[in-house]
Order: sequence, then C-alpha cells, then structure tokens
Amino acid sequence: MTLEIKNVDAYYGSVKVLEGVDFSAARGELLGVIGPNGSGKTTLLRTISRILKPKMGTILLEGKEVMEMKDKEFSRNFAAVPQDTSVNFDFSALDIVLMGRNPHLGRLELETEKDIEIARRCMELTNCWHLSERPITELSGGERQLVIIARALTQEPRVLLLDEPTSHLDINYQIEIMELLKRLTSYEGLIVIAVIHDLNLAAQYCDRLILLHEGEIISTGSQQEVLTAENIKNTFGADVIVKRHALTNLCYVSPVPSPVKRQPESTEASSKNNADTTIHLICGGGEGASLMHLLSEKGYKVTAGVVNVVDTDYEVAQLLSIPVVTEAPFSPITEEAFQAHLALIEKADVVVLCSIPFGFGNLKNMDAAEVALERMDKSVLVFDSDKIEERDFTGGEATKRFIELKNKGVLPVKNQEEVLKKLPVFV
Repeated sequence: MTLEIKNVDAYYGSVKVLEGVDFSAARGELLGVIGPNGSGKTTLLRTISRILKPKMGTILLEGKEVMEMKDKEFSRNFAAVPQDTSVNFDFSALDIVLMGRNPHLGRLELETEKDIEIARRCMELTNCWHLSERPITELSGGERQLVIIARALTQEPRVLLLDEPTSHLDINYQIEIMELLKRLTSYEGLIVIAVIHDLNLAAQYCDRLILLHEGEIISTGSQQEVLTAENIKNTFGADVIVKRHALTNLCYVSPVPSPVKRQPESTEASSKNNADTTIHLICGGGEGASLMHLLSEKGYKVTAGVVNVVDTDYEVAQLLSIPVVTEAPFSPITEEAFQAHLALIEKADVVVLCSIPFGFGNLKNMDAAEVALERMDKSVLVFDSDKIEERDFTGGEATKRFIELKNKGVLPVKNQEEVLKKLPVFV
C-alpha cells in the first residue's frame, strides 16, 4: 500500500500555500512533516484529508484517486487527528471513541458488540481504556489526546494524519504518543503522517522526514539528510548544532543562541575594555563551546585553537564568527597548524587552557600554553577542577607538563565564573 502526493498545488483563495509538493509514503512508515510556522504543514494535512481541494496535482492511495472516493470510503481509509482536540460536551470517553465507527454504520444503525469491542481494543492500544466512563471534559490534555487518537483508530483507517499530536503536552505524554505512533506503523501496518513541532522527537521516532518552507519541500529523506545545520538555518533562521546521540546514534538538535552584548553593571569604560580585550581559548572536544558563548556575550573578542573540524568547539566557533585554528578530523596537530595557533595567541591579551583531554595528537596544545606563558609573557588561566591524570592519554607526559605549567605561574580556575572574575586583573 502506497500513498502518493503528486505535484500538488493548494490555494487559500488567490494565495498559493503549497507548490509542487511531491512525495510518497509506504505501508508501515511513520513520516514526519517539519518546518517553521506558516510553511504549509497543516495545509498539507488538510489537503490530504480533502478539507482543501488541490488546484493542481493528484493524491493517490494504491493508485486510486483520493478526491474521487465517496465520503464513507474515504473515512474508512483515512483518519485525522487535528491540532485542537478540545471537546465541549460531556460525552464519556467511550462515546467519543465510538464516533469513529460512523463510516462503518448504516443510516440510523446503532453500534453492535463488535463495534464496542473494536473501540475497546483501540482504547487499550492507546492506553486509555481505564478512562472509558469518564466525561471527556474532565480529562487532562494528554488523556484527551489519547482518546481522540483512539477515536481515529476506531475508524480502522489505513492512513492516519496527525497535526502536532504532542503540542502542549508533558514529556511523558509526548513520549507515550510517539511510541504509540511507532507501534501503529510497525505492528498495525498503518501509514502515519504527522506534523511534529519538536525536531528531536521527529528525529527519534520518524522513519523519514519532510522539511517544508514557504509551501515547498526543501528536503526529504532520512533524519541525517534532512536535519542538517544548514537546512535548519535556511528554513527556521536558527543557529543549531546537529549531533549524533551517544546511546541511540540518532540525530539531536541543540540551539546555539546568538550572543547578546549586555551592558556591564559598572561603566561604559568597562564595556569598552571588554570589547578591546581578546581572550584566546586552547580547547577541543567541546570543552570550550560554552565559554566561547559566555565570553562573546560579555563583549570580549574570542579566538580559539587547535580543534578538529568535526569538533563541537569548531561548530560553535563558526556560529559565533570566532577565529579558530583547525586541523583535519582525527589528525595530529601539524607544525603549520601549531604556528597558526601561536599567531592567534600572540594577538591575545589572556589565554585560557580548557579542560581538554590530552593525547599525543594534541600535545602541541600544551606546547602552545607553555609558549604563551614563557616566550610571549601572556597571562594564562588553566582549568584545574578535575584531575589531569583522568584526561591524560599520553602515559603521564601531559600530567608532568601540566604540573610544570602550574609551577611556572599560570593561574588555576575551577569554573567559568572564576574566569570572569579573574579577567579584570589582566586587562
């Protein structure tokens, strides 16, 4: 079974809201639709569910034109869960779910034991049978959403359409509903198309994603293909870092807020000092990312090095327009990169050695700190809150040199707050 949306254009009056939308969804697939507000996500569901008729293009289910189906036939194949599921009358939850049997009943025909059994099965599937006798108006938002999904399933559809099914719900209900949708595709064989606001939920549960922007499909495919920092920047206008989760190996998206140049509590002269002060971070492995943001927010100029181009520190530096010396992924620091690193340090007022793990490949970052202190006479702060031995993978060489560095006059700091307190001493 395949649902095909072929080159669909849709309008509200004279305003085009979907243009050339073309994709397909197969039996047993959970397809997530993402995109910024106003991109056409809800309109796409309204078009598939025949609330809005496409001006051009076709929608086919197993090769049959959906728009030509009779109402009951359509309702036996398609069920929709709208974004707003508020109900203002005191029917029981079971009565609400039984409404989903209408496409299977004749005129004036009442529900049979079979219909009630189907409703019960769907409520058990959505974990809300225990709510069957409760008035729908007394249920929480999450409970009500489960009941509305059970009503849709009671139609026994082959395609389930959901518009932001997890919006405004607590995380436990968000997870419960997404787990349910995954089960419906895996074990019930439904085609599920869901508009999802949370990009991380979409990445966690959807088999494929469609990214909409201004009524057009910008990207479609796996989470790795769709959820890229570039795609999200171009559509949402947000700076993000996209990484793989260590446990699931799935994508997760972390926003990177733009640094806000705050007015210091003291004087304008102090602000000018910050803007005229360059702080260089010797970092890597993500150990400098949050400090980059904090220092930029406080108005300092920041530089960094040497980091690999797949490193979180590199990505954050790019987003914040911070000059950074880089090295190829998983490669040792070359002499060329080391010299470029020293050139940045030469221009800095203060150098901060972050809590980076040391291996033989990046031991030259320790060399850089030593040069900054001894040959360039720079003020050097070093993070010393954890044991250097625990992040030393050089057989003790990094530990030895770290202790020597401390004995030569660097200033140990335990956290970022101490860095900010110490900086005025040196500028």
